Amino acid sequence: MRFPLLIAAAIAVTASACAPLRSHQGYVVDADLLNSVQPGVDNRQSVLATLGQPSFASQFNQGDWYYISRDSRNYAFNTPKPKEQVTVQISFDQNGNVSAIRKSGVEQVASISPTKKTTPTLGRDRGFFADLFGNIGTVGAAGAGAGPGGR
Repeated sequence: MRFPLLIAAAIAVTASACAPLRSHQGYVVDADLLNSVQPGVDNRQSVLATLGQPSFASQFNQGDWYYISRDSRNYAFNTPKPKEQVTVQISFDQNGNVSAIRKSGVEQVASISPTKKTTPTLGRDRGFFADLFGNIGTVGAAGAGAGPGGR
């Protein structure tokens, strides 16, 4: 009687480990509010009142505002992969009025892959034994550690 119960429990645990983990990061997009912001009509204060604080603001181009929303999924311990992303860039003219609104999606997400988790450097590539035994014979060599005066 216990054996079928154990098998059912093992299947349930295994199946739950394969379920995708979903996460949301950033701005919560409300399409109606986003569509209500119009170039030439709104300014910084009205955008702030309508959409709230931006995810971040540009330091260049009269301080464009960016609202970013991302939905990611991953299985178990894998790296999360973005499934949906909405990036809204609101540009302002010099008077603070909205001049342009640009939207982009997940196609703008860049995947960066570090190389071998090491930083390439100039110089010799020494192995384990060279590091371990490399200092033999250098202690007490002429001019090493004599200090001022040479003695």
